[in-house]
Amino acid sequence: MVFEGLDTYADIFLNGALLQRTDNMFVGYRIPVKRNLRKGENKLLVRFRSPIREVMPQWETNGFDYPAANDHYPQKLSVFTRKAPYSYGWDWGIRMVTCGIWRPVYLEFTNKAVVEDYFVHQKSVTSERAEIDNRLEVNNITGTVQEAQIKVTCAYRNEQAGSVEKTVRLQPGVNNLSLPLSIDSPHLWMPNGWGEAALYAFEVSVCVDGKLVAKKQHQIGLRTVRVVHEKDSLGMSFYFEVNGIPMFAKGTNLIPSDALLPRVTRERYVRLLDDVQAAHMNMIRVWGGGIYEDDAFFEEADKRGILVWQDFMFACTPYPHDPAFLKRVSEEAVYNIKRLRNHASLAMWCGNNEIYEGLRYWGWKKKYAPEIYQQMLDGYDVLFRRLLPEKVKEFDPGRFYLEGSPYEANWGRPESWKIGDSHNWGTWYGQKPFETLDTEIPRFMSEFGFQSFPEMKTIRTFASPADYDLESAVMNAHQKSTIGNFLIKKTMGIYYHVPEKFEDLVYMGLVLQGHGMRHGMEAHRRNRPYCMGSLLWQLNDSWPVVSWSGIDYYGNWKAMHYQTRRAFAPVLIDAIREGDKLRYYVLSDVLKSEKAILQIELMDFNGKVYRRHQVEGTLPANASAVFYEEDWNKAFAACDTTTSFIHMTLRSDVDRRVLSDEVYYPVFAKKQHLPHPEISCKIRKKDGAYELTLKSKQLARDVFVEISVQGVRFSDNFFDLLPGVPKKILVTSADGTPLEDISVSLHQLSDIVSF
Repeated sequence: MVFEGLDTYADIFLNGALLQRTDNMFVGYRIPVKRNLRKGENKLLVRFRSPIREVMPQWETNGFDYPAANDHYPQKLSVFTRKAPYSYGWDWGIRMVTCGIWRPVYLEFTNKAVVEDYFVHQKSVTSERAEIDNRLEVNNITGTVQEAQIKVTCAYRNEQAGSVEKTVRLQPGVNNLSLPLSIDSPHLWMPNGWGEAALYAFEVSVCVDGKLVAKKQHQIGLRTVRVVHEKDSLGMSFYFEVNGIPMFAKGTNLIPSDALLPRVTRERYVRLLDDVQAAHMNMIRVWGGGIYEDDAFFEEADKRGILVWQDFMFACTPYPHDPAFLKRVSEEAVYNIKRLRNHASLAMWCGNNEIYEGLRYWGWKKKYAPEIYQQMLDGYDVLFRRLLPEKVKEFDPGRFYLEGSPYEANWGRPESWKIGDSHNWGTWYGQKPFETLDTEIPRFMSEFGFQSFPEMKTIRTFASPADYDLESAVMNAHQKSTIGNFLIKKTMGIYYHVPEKFEDLVYMGLVLQGHGMRHGMEAHRRNRPYCMGSLLWQLNDSWPVVSWSGIDYYGNWKAMHYQTRRAFAPVLIDAIREGDKLRYYVLSDVLKSEKAILQIELMDFNGKVYRRHQVEGTLPANASAVFYEEDWNKAFAACDTTTSFIHMTLRSDVDRRVLSDEVYYPVFAKKQHLPHPEISCKIRKKDGAYELTLKSKQLARDVFVEISVQGVRFSDNFFDLLPGVPKKILVTSADGTPLEDISVSLHQLSDIVSF
């Protein structure tokens, strides 16, 4: 009988027999039950115990509270239990300390032998040849020696690519076998944006007496992933090299998709990974305060070429390191390493989130007695420098392990930014403007973020009009950051006039988050190869809440996700003022260079063109470079910067296709004299969807097309409508079913505030 996930403390009874006592949410159990089963009716009982009451004696005898600030309870109990930390509360999460069956339970029937584990170990992979070691654990359950034929086959798109057979004598119990296999001219698995995420179907079969008794299958992507984390003349690098090519990581941080985990279906994973792929991302960091995601998540990431940075589930506090706790962690590590190691998407393992940073910089040394603080340091060393890396080395050889994230850097200490990955919270806890991201450049940004409210249709799911106030009890219950509402308004005041009406404030906050976060993404891309990654905090929500997410609980894209798609485009023209120069950078992730032409138009908000010229150059391959620069004063000579902008179009010189189309504003929106144009909107029903055609005679900034249907998909939103240029928007349902009649509301920046 297989129990893939029990949360957390449980006793399993079958027909009066105690089969198992469980104490780890992150471990699955395979329990032999043949001798316990009866003909006819069988009774299975899983009795769960409270995770709060279970560890209260441990807390009472511990003598101190761990600094688990995100555990929203007077007694900090979460550290004692191997259970999803976020369920105890977080600064974006509801406290919901669950218990129950959270993953499937089923009977598995076997005859003579079963393949308990199948590891497709990629010893070496090049475009010429892949050397594979098929490592098997085959359990002979008969109690006697069995002669068996073991066969491994692999196929690409239903065409056989290789096979190997071996006759073996299976001893009673578990047999460890190895079947080497070579594949010539393999189709390499490539990250999103670089080509096909090619997958091979590998299958192992076990035959005894000419009859098939067991088999196991995997979808395998053949590739190499190397994390380059080395000292250099500038500090210490951190970047991913895929199939020998340095890759700029464009991605995000994932939290669990629901406070009630059984609600998370494959369909929700498909939609979320579709959204990640659509935003040109190539990486997701599975953050260490949540869960080891379901196989379905990794399978969908495999299909889309999305690399996964996988944290072990430890975050933001020291943990115990007594023998019983270490035994649980060891079992958890082995179970999940073996479960996930075959996935092409799995790029690396990381021991924890922010614990070493906390030990050094969060005041714990002053708060605790020296012997307790030393105990915390010792526990860190045992868990993250010994136990976990040893398990990775043993069960997933060759995969990179990082003891913790960030490795060394701290956002308040500039000298540390040159070392490894960084979590920069300067624009949040440091209350800095977004422009500081232009100069606070890390080697790899693994976290940075800014909050927004979800849009109004999501707010209406938990609030009535009487609650539409930042400081209402309902809004405060859905804002878990202590400085959240204050900081949103403070930062908004730098760039925009702060509206008083609640609905307008929500819209403006979405716009603010989107532009601010995009500013950081583009800064990171401009500064490659010094900086080689930009991972947003955060992708998603676990309930309807004010948070740092780019997609809300109901699947609605916030402005940030649309801006992410623009900032992470394969080719982007990006203008920025640097000193007295206006520089036009081309940020490129494409692997081939080509000749390109940049057209630059200086125009006003009414569409009048003051100046138009073209520049010829070369699109860089997998790099960022200045394509053109000009004097700032010359760029805006004889025009009012409060009523003008630059329109940039980068085209291929070969076939004239548009590579990038962007605008640049010389002043903040707060200083602009925006017009109040009327936006025409033609609506046409089209194959169960709707096509909207929008047009304006004058510039309309940050146009938000609002439809009350939850999760509805837009081909684009939160965009600038240029004077006289029509824009078509396709609107589809969340699940692909035909949309009924829709009501469309349009919002633009100049409608919200009178400038």
